[in-house]
Amino acid sequence: MSAQASYNDKVVRQFAIMTVVWGIVGMAVGVLIAAQLAWPALNFDIPWLTYSRLRPLHTNAVIFAFGGSALFASVYYVVQRTCHVRLISDKAAAFTFWGWQTVIVLAAITLPLGITTSKEYAELEWPIAILIAIVWITYAYVFFGTIFIRRVKHIYVANWFFGAFILTVAMLHVVNSAALPLSLWKSYSVYPGAIDALVQWWYGHNAVGFFLTAGFLGMMYYFVPRQAERPIYSYRLSIVHFWALISLYIWAGPHHLHYTALPNWVQSLVMVMSLILLAPSWGGMINGIMTLSGAWHKLRTDPILRFLIVSLSFYGMSTFEGPMMSIKTVNALSHYTDWTVGHVHSGALGWVAMISIGTLYFLIPRLFGKEQMHSTKLIEWHFWISTVGIVLYITAMWIAGVMQGLMWRAVNPDGTLTYSFIESISATYPYYVVRFVGGLLFLVGMLVMAYNVWRTVVGSKPAVAAVPQPA
Repeated sequence: MSAQASYNDKVVRQFAIMTVVWGIVGMAVGVLIAAQLAWPALNFDIPWLTYSRLRPLHTNAVIFAFGGSALFASVYYVVQRTCHVRLISDKAAAFTFWGWQTVIVLAAITLPLGITTSKEYAELEWPIAILIAIVWITYAYVFFGTIFIRRVKHIYVANWFFGAFILTVAMLHVVNSAALPLSLWKSYSVYPGAIDALVQWWYGHNAVGFFLTAGFLGMMYYFVPRQAERPIYSYRLSIVHFWALISLYIWAGPHHLHYTALPNWVQSLVMVMSLILLAPSWGGMINGIMTLSGAWHKLRTDPILRFLIVSLSFYGMSTFEGPMMSIKTVNALSHYTDWTVGHVHSGALGWVAMISIGTLYFLIPRLFGKEQMHSTKLIEWHFWISTVGIVLYITAMWIAGVMQGLMWRAVNPDGTLTYSFIESISATYPYYVVRFVGGLLFLVGMLVMAYNVWRTVVGSKPAVAAVPQPA
């Protein structure tokens, strides 16, 4: 079989395996810093093990290493099969793999050393930021180039989400990372004061909106129907969902800056836009879940489908919670508390990680020439361990966050604060322990997955998938 008559699944296999590897690394760092919040001595007085340095390493590893690798793998897999062509360039695709892994390794070195811009989700200094831009532009070339040479006239909706995610993340990264270099590893943002904060959270929330939402919705629109063996519930709704989501999400970022130096009219505007965003978000969730119409019985016996559908439930929950927290009166209670941490992880663990895991369980056997994963029972165990871990984590953070907000706002009749800040920290301690246990369970689930993947892959011969030939 000639190279041009088969799909390029080598790069998909590489990204799929590294998704598992980086998932374990990123979540292990998360478990360590969760433990440090409960038992501070666990930083061992070593500067590069302190919470302040490991926390950005955790977020970068989980979002961009784990989540990013899952997106690269799924995009390259889906675009070939929905376009009936091989990727436009094998060399460019290989460059995106090695370039992205280089970015991740550089992050793992520089962040613990304290080399950081201090911008949320954009902490990597300017030389690494330039490498990210080069890799991402190459990624865009591979994706859109493959779309351009497609042999199928129709562009399936998953590719619309993938395309929007790739284009928007490129724009967000380039604009937010604009900096004046002072030295090789130190730079300053080109934006001053409140403008820098506004640009940062336009980037920060839309990294969530496009990297962690639109990209993974593209994943949902392909893999949920494939695993359920049902067409998407409503193709018309999927198109409405797409245009509504990408039109509205870009306006919501500054709701992270309520009660700051941002003008009040801007805070009110983004609150309204955030509330409107609930409609397209739930439209997508309903579309995905209702794809199981007539096939609900499959949830009893198919743990992969369970991962995918439960992820949509968490997506619906977190996209309801986010707009509610953007209401200024609610935000007055939730801001700076662990409620925000619970909200973030209901999305990050419940939505992003669960759908990525379900997608990987779909992909791995097909990529390595197996009929199914080594053990369906281990997938079952992984599902329940992860689900219990998420529930423990987010419930602990919700309770801790509401308690913190109420304690910080409580005042005595004479106007003095009822509680000192350290009293709120002391009251939060039990919930930090529960959060650690929840995170540890999720990490254990990833280790179960790694074993299952290893047993599936070892000794296998990579599958060669033929490109359908025109009639």
